[in-house]
Amino acid sequence: MAKQPMMKFVSVGRVMPDKRDASLRNKDFHEIYAEYAHEKAREQAGRCSQCGVPYCQSHCPLHNNIPDWLRLTAEGRLREAYELSQQTNTFPEICGRICPQDRLCEGNCVIEKSGHGTVTIGAVEKYITDTAWEEGWVDVPTPTEERPESVAVIGGGPGGLAAADMLRRAGVQVTVYDRYDRAGGLMTYGIPGFKLEKPVVMRRAEQLEKGGVEFVLNCNVGEDLSFSAIRGKHDAVLIATGVYKSRDLGGPGAGAQGIVRAIDYLTASNRISFGDEVPEFDSGELNASGKRVVVIGGGDTAMDCVRTAVRQGAESVKCLYRRDRANMPGSQREVANAEEEGVVFEWLSAPKGFTGDSVSAVKVQQMRLGAPDATGRQTPEEIEGAVIDEPADLVIKALGFEAEDLPALWDEPGLEVTRWGTVKAEFETGRTSLPSVYAVGDIVRGASLVVWAIRDGRDAAAAILADLGAAQAMAAE
Repeated sequence: MAKQPMMKFVSVGRVMPDKRDASLRNKDFHEIYAEYAHEKAREQAGRCSQCGVPYCQSHCPLHNNIPDWLRLTAEGRLREAYELSQQTNTFPEICGRICPQDRLCEGNCVIEKSGHGTVTIGAVEKYITDTAWEEGWVDVPTPTEERPESVAVIGGGPGGLAAADMLRRAGVQVTVYDRYDRAGGLMTYGIPGFKLEKPVVMRRAEQLEKGGVEFVLNCNVGEDLSFSAIRGKHDAVLIATGVYKSRDLGGPGAGAQGIVRAIDYLTASNRISFGDEVPEFDSGELNASGKRVVVIGGGDTAMDCVRTAVRQGAESVKCLYRRDRANMPGSQREVANAEEEGVVFEWLSAPKGFTGDSVSAVKVQQMRLGAPDATGRQTPEEIEGAVIDEPADLVIKALGFEAEDLPALWDEPGLEVTRWGTVKAEFETGRTSLPSVYAVGDIVRGASLVVWAIRDGRDAAAAILADLGAAQAMAAE
């Protein structure tokens, strides 16, 4: 009788892949987790209870068939596991690395709720697809039959690339327009290499290009090429620009030299990792080396900034957040990694002003948590008179992102937006107020997760294919 490969959670404990020691990893930008060995991956996948109601799957934005590909991994059927994971997720190796599994699939694992420790879903997902790349199982998105319709994708981030992949597989002619010189969006220039090494992103873009997707890079829509020209050239347009407008800080001295945006800081660091010339890095403007660094914010971008500053050789790195640890929006796993690497968190702290023409200190207002707001979160309140000076040579604003004013930038007043400036689009289809124009990802949702952008891109691609098919049928009548 064959040995039962699953439900080993009672006898086998949860084990993550080895994590490099903080004293070593804080000196480079390589990923901090090693790969599972084959037998360890099988063992950890075999901890899955194969529960009747898989909450891991229902809490995944992509509704990945997690229990089945865990079982296939436990049985050593890795190619089948990869093919199953690829059916619902365009970039499983990327999600396995950067998804906040503690808030999504793993955070809702049934055996976690029973006290046995969650299945290491993200690490297994990463292992499956990394193995697929090594073995040559990842196919170029080549269609069986070409179609005459063309679709423009504005924005080469996760939402845009996920849509491009599905559309190209269906035979549609796809052109991706992107403002940067490399595809990938924030996966390329926003997320540091210690969470997502850049070759992992670049090889996906290369696969799409091999499959016939055309990339028009260094293209700022509205400046280098008009939105109306793109609409005139293609049968449909997908807006997947993301949100890049940084929320700003007020208070005395907020315009001082040495106070920089997180997106500028992270982009400079990632460009250096590609070997690009970055004058702002060389001058020290966007380089934390030898400086007392203060990062303001409590989300994942703030965690990326503090951990980057450590690796650049900062003298000290502190993170100010106006609520407490339990109420911060960033991943708790990322906070723990940052603390291991030497970052100091100042909870219940908010900036009130800055000292010096070239910043020398942040005036920090001490806070307390008051009554809950409409969302149920306790509202931070100032403690009167409790203001201290925190020395700083570099202050990084990581307060989140807002939508750019696309109707104005693109001279397209007919593109309806919400009061937050995000594009109004139908749930699931991505259809906007303009005919044959769709929108997905952060430009619709506001700043969100890569996995949600992938979901939106796939959903919109399906809607575009349906609409193109309907238009073709009508033309044939």
